[in-house]
Amino acid sequence: MKLLHLNSSILGAASVSRVLSREIVKAQRRLHHGIEVIYPDLVADPLHHFSGAHLSAGQAETPPTPGLDIEAGSKALDDFLSANIIVVGLPMYNHGVPSRFKAWIDRVSVAGRTFRYTEKGPEGLAGGKKVFVASPRGGAYAEPSAAFLDHQETYLRAVFGFLGIIDITFVRAGNLGRRDLRDKSIQAARAQISAMAE
Repeated sequence: MKLLHLNSSILGAASVSRVLSREIVKAQRRLHHGIEVIYPDLVADPLHHFSGAHLSAGQAETPPTPGLDIEAGSKALDDFLSANIIVVGLPMYNHGVPSRFKAWIDRVSVAGRTFRYTEKGPEGLAGGKKVFVASPRGGAYAEPSAAFLDHQETYLRAVFGFLGIIDITFVRAGNLGRRDLRDKSIQAARAQISAMAE
């Protein structure tokens, strides 16, 4: 069994998403003894953003240009396909996902490998995986008046669903921008993680 642990926070040791995603991995290790963890850091070793050169090389229309990270993209895809569990440390930046994570999504969303088009519409080919998302955010988006600003969860459900993955658990830590609520929110997220391993 394999677990793919992705982080995309730019804050390093100060990152709440890195702390929470690490705790999710620990909980999964307790549940699945001997699980292999694959840990690409999307900030320390970022994938290039998807380009026309990537698309052309992927479709074997032209040879890869020098410096194009084709091997890194292939490894990202292989790691994704081989993983049974995916843990994502994903802070909300400007109401959406970090660009480094979007670059990863673009490299694992590959026609014929993770999805295909059929006469009945698109079909995901990467189903059967479990995804955990550690999602800290500066504000709170649960209320209807603010929910429309959360372009992270709807996007993740859509893109993973397109790939065939529907088993997604969000561990939210909201209001981190408020000193009076920050610690309480992080504690609640940690409690949710602890309950996973019981």
